[in-house]
Amino acid sequence: MKNVGIISVGSFVPERVLTNFDLEKMVETTDEWITTRTGIKERRIAAKGERNSHLATKAAKQALKSADFDPAKLDLIIVATISPDSNFPSVACLVQKALGAKNATAFDVSAACAGFLFALITAKQYIVSGMYKNALVIASEKITSLIDWSDRNTCVLFGDGAGACLLGPVSGDRGIIAEYLHSQGEHHELMQVIMEDRESLNTKSKTMAMPYVLMQGQELFKIAVNSMADAVEIAVKKAGLKLSDIDCVVPHQANDRIISAVAKKLGVPKEKIFINIDRYGNMSAASIAVALHEAVEHKQIKKGSNVVLVAFGAGLVTAASVVRW
Repeated sequence: MKNVGIISVGSFVPERVLTNFDLEKMVETTDEWITTRTGIKERRIAAKGERNSHLATKAAKQALKSADFDPAKLDLIIVATISPDSNFPSVACLVQKALGAKNATAFDVSAACAGFLFALITAKQYIVSGMYKNALVIASEKITSLIDWSDRNTCVLFGDGAGACLLGPVSGDRGIIAEYLHSQGEHHELMQVIMEDRESLNTKSKTMAMPYVLMQGQELFKIAVNSMADAVEIAVKKAGLKLSDIDCVVPHQANDRIISAVAKKLGVPKEKIFINIDRYGNMSAASIAVALHEAVEHKQIKKGSNVVLVAFGAGLVTAASVVRW
């Protein structure tokens, strides 16, 4: 069969902007402290009542509109998220309803910051197998709902948003030509949200106190750099390419220091790496999906470009894909 490739992309971020200067009024921190350690200047925050599924649907609609694709013809919808509207039903099923994609199979994937690539690679396999002809892959996060806004080590990092892409058969040598997935469960405690620790239902207010993101940043840094660099090298080799053949790298936007360290380790010029963390912070699974759309919009990715997508996240999990655009 033909190769499977990305036919169109889309993204959506909430209107509300939370700057570092805003955070200075909320927690003991400074714009300089945040910028020098993370590269983040601002992030987007979902409005009250603006759910994960709302963000996901808006990104999906943009991707479908770009391809002039009828939602009723969708075969598969996969949403990557760790901040769903609820434990069940899945965000994917809510998006299916919102789009009117009544013929699509829909489910969620949980792989934290690497979720978009786990979902992308999963969707590709369904199409390669012949089970489905097309797939809509969405990464959507309202991760700020999981943040302790009194913890300056985590609250400065994250933002909300969603990105999407439509997959299907493509002609010529285009398409997703190589991929790599890896998990290191032995390091699971370095970043987690422990659901068992949430407080019992308060019968007076009818609310439940939810747990927040816990992260051991220094320990994560070295593992993230080595894991992402290794993933890029493995995926590029599987694609039959050299690092010098890569035109653009779209990494997970976790920390500018991590991105710079990965670039240095690989010997890839930083001008080949697309970065938007300064404007959005870490949007977990949505980071790469939004960055990919912007890289295409800014023409950093063009027809024929060799592109590497690479991510690292809680689990710990790592993923990389090589795409010939």
